[in-house]
Parts: sequence; C-alpha cells; structure tokens
Amino acid sequence: MTWVITRLCRDCIDQGCVEVCPVDCIYAYNGDDNSTFPNQLYIDPEECINCGVCEPECPWEAIFEDEQVPSVFAEDTQLNAKILDDKDSFAVPEVEEKPKPSPQDIEANKAKWGYSA
Repeated sequence: MTWVITRLCRDCIDQGCVEVCPVDCIYAYNGDDNSTFPNQLYIDPEECINCGVCEPECPWEAIFEDEQVPSVFAEDTQLNAKILDDKDSFAVPEVEEKPKPSPQDIEANKAKWGYSA
C-alpha cells in the first residue's frame, strides 16, 4: 500500500507534505511534458513506506491511501506510479512556505474537479 497525491494538488502545490516525509518520496516534475505530468506533486510508490504523515499536512486535502482514492481521481493513482517511467525528470523540491488556503478555496478546488467528500 502507498499514498497518492491527486489532482486536488494541481497548480496548488503546498509543500508541507514534502517537509514531513521521512523518506523523501514526494517529487515535483522538472521536465517539459506537462500534458503527461501536470503541475502537482507526486509520490513514488516504490519509495513510500506508508507512514501517512504527508496526508494531514496537505491543506488541499489532496492525499489519499491508494485503496481509498475516490473514484473521480482513479487515474491519479496510475499517474503517481508513472513517475517511475521518467524518474530522471523528477526531484524532491526545495520547500517554499506558501499561504494556506481558506475553507472556501478548498471547497472551490474540490468542486472544480467534481469531488465532494
């Protein structure tokens, strides 16, 4: 079992999860193929130790256990795993402090992707 970062992270990218990950398995894409790898963070499923410390650190509520990923985000599990195909284009990002979203921002982001908890 592993954790998955869903599209709720897309273009939001709070890096609190990166800061707390004990094995540095959360990556940002640095390549040119943004149609395959959108602007979000990714968890390497082979490196993730299933500790779960990343999930509560995500203010966008974008991280789920792979078996708990909502069906609307089903393809995001494969997208996280796809980083293994192009690992040289990924790196653990330097953590930048970002403003936390408001509850309204979080709900608007979920609505944008067709998700309601």
